[in-house]
Parts: sequence; C-alpha cells; structure tokens
Amino acid sequence: MTGGALVIGADYRALGVVRSLGRRRVPVWVLRRGDDRLAGLSRYARRTVELRDGAGFLLELGREHRLDGWTLFPSSDETAALVARHHAELAARFRLTTPPWEVTRYAYDKRLTYPLAAEIGLDVPQTWYPRDRDEVALLPCAFPVVIKPAVKARFNRLTAAKAWRADDRAGLVARYDAACALVEPEVLIVQELIPGGGGQLSYAAICEHGRPLGALTARRLRQYPMDFGRASTFVETAHLPEAAEPARALLARLGYTGLVEVEFKLDPRDGRCKLLDVNPRVWGWHTLCGRAGIDFAWLAWLQARGEPVEAGTARAGVRWTRLTTDLPTAAAEIRKGRLRPRDYLRSLRGPRERAIFARDDPLPGLAEVPLLVALLLRRLARRSGV
Repeated sequence: MTGGALVIGADYRALGVVRSLGRRRVPVWVLRRGDDRLAGLSRYARRTVELRDGAGFLLELGREHRLDGWTLFPSSDETAALVARHHAELAARFRLTTPPWEVTRYAYDKRLTYPLAAEIGLDVPQTWYPRDRDEVALLPCAFPVVIKPAVKARFNRLTAAKAWRADDRAGLVARYDAACALVEPEVLIVQELIPGGGGQLSYAAICEHGRPLGALTARRLRQYPMDFGRASTFVETAHLPEAAEPARALLARLGYTGLVEVEFKLDPRDGRCKLLDVNPRVWGWHTLCGRAGIDFAWLAWLQARGEPVEAGTARAGVRWTRLTTDLPTAAAEIRKGRLRPRDYLRSLRGPRERAIFARDDPLPGLAEVPLLVALLLRRLARRSGV
C-alpha cells in the first residue's frame, strides 16, 4: 500500500480516524493545534506535527516530506472549510475526503443550509437572520428561542454552549449583545427552541455525487450540554427512516461526495424531524459506526484513492459512550428527575464502543482525564489573567 494519511486535528474525532487507518497499516501523521493531544498519543500515529494556519502550510509540508498522494482527513468544521476553500490547489498534491467549497458551504453555513432544505421540502426550525440589535428587538418570534452562530466559530463561551436560550424579549436582546462580543454579529441567528431533551437523530453516510454508498442512522440519547448538545455522550444505532429519507434528499440535492453526518431533532409538537446541522467531516461518534459494521474512515480512505467502496449493513442496538462527559450529563439528568439511575446503568449494557479507551491503544484513554484537568486549569488561568 502506497501513501498515507494526514489527520488534521488531534481530538477524539481525529483519534478514531488514526486508529481506523493505523490498524490497517496505513501510515498516519497527526497535525495538532491548540489544546488537543489525544490523537497524537495513539500508537498508530507515526508522527505529530504542529499545525499552522492556511493551505500553504499543508502544501509546504507535502513538498518538504514528499507526501504526494497522501489523504487529508479534517476533523473539525474549520479545517474542513479550509480544505474545501482550497480544494483545487490541495487536490493537485493530496487526495481529499472533503467536497469543494461550492458544496461544503451549504453544510458549513446555516444561513445557506436552512433555506436550501426548506426549498426542497424538508422541515426546519423557524429561523430568523437579524442584521442588528434593532431587528432582534422586533423579531416576530414566540418564546423560548435560542441564539447561535450560523458557522462554527473558535472556542468561546457561546460556542462551548452551542446556543443560548432566551425566554423573553429582554433576555433575547441581552443574549444578542453578549454574543456580539464573542462572534461577528452577521453570523448570529435566532431560532425557535424545539422542546424536549431527547429526539436527537442522525444520519451518517459516505456518498458519491449524492448517492449513499454506505449509511446508518442513530439516536443521540445523551449529549453535553443536554439541551443543545455541543457533543454527543451516548449514542445508539437504530433504524430511523424518518431521518434517513430527508437526509438522502438533501445530499442528493447537493450532489454530495464524501463523509457526512446530518442531524435532526424530533419535534414532539408535530412529530416531524427538523433539520439542525450538517457536518461535512468525521463526527464525534463515528467509531460507533465501525463497531456496528460500517467503518466510515476506512471507506473514505478507499474512496479518496479511487478504490471500490463496499459498505456492509449496520447493526441496530450498538452503543457508544464517552464516559468523561456522559457521567456528568447523566448525573445532571438524574438530579432533574429526567433519568432514573437504573435506566442509566441499563444503557451501558450490550455491545458498546468506548469513545477513547481501546485495549490495543491504551495511552489516549489513560491520558484523557489528566489532559482534561490540565485544559481546565489553563482556561481558568487565562480567565484570571495568571
């Protein structure tokens, strides 16, 4: 086998890609930036390189180390957007798992995602795109609503929470003012809050020109934070045609090629699935898919190399947990009376994929908690000016 893979990122999403390819003897390098370390600790990471901004760095790295034909795997929205925006020049040296920008932008920016979905008849939450504070104060919305960025911005208080809830007009304006201090005002959107902590559904696929080559659906039963879900903590594969059908329609309209996760929330008021997000890269629980029978990272590697992609049929009832975030999420739900302790323990039974720990690659699992503690201390120190 010739060529290798450059995994752009070192978080737990990237770790899943490193393991999937490394177990098949694909040489994998990790490009690390910021506080993330996990993927670089894997025994399957041949080398870890500090990532610098811009496509020019990737091209320079490829030239310097003769990485022609290696495959790029972005693990975040920001890096997926970087690859998509420079698709032609990067494709001259690397193999890509990301569609070009004219497709990716509809997944990256909700100001494009929701109108396109509505255009083809998909259900979306009622959403407003205010231009300034005055428009926010006059929005014809019923409460509660949420305010959130239309694109994935860098980490801050708003993106850490994913969205902020407002229960009245004064609260919405105050939230808008606070959000404008963290992100550009033009990217902020206001959206109806779909009630209920559950009902989080996903369709995951690898596609070729909008046609799924392999796909599965899953319920994201717990997430952190529970109300808005910046990251899933407990996921279970299931047969969910109510999520699969609209997701396939959207991907066909886009002519999408590559890896993708489409997120929905089931609205208990009308029983319909409302589109929330489209993730044009590996998602947090993608390792569950390999355990269930469809290893998307490996299939993306094959697709990028022009080799046949033969996906199996996913099994329902396979579970995935990230205990470091699932335990506090479950504890909070138990305190609120929304989860019984015995139901939580029962959810951990059966076939289950762990997000971080792996018997053949134990170091990332052993290092996860110390790394999280160190990260928390660094952020506290930055906030206090130490």
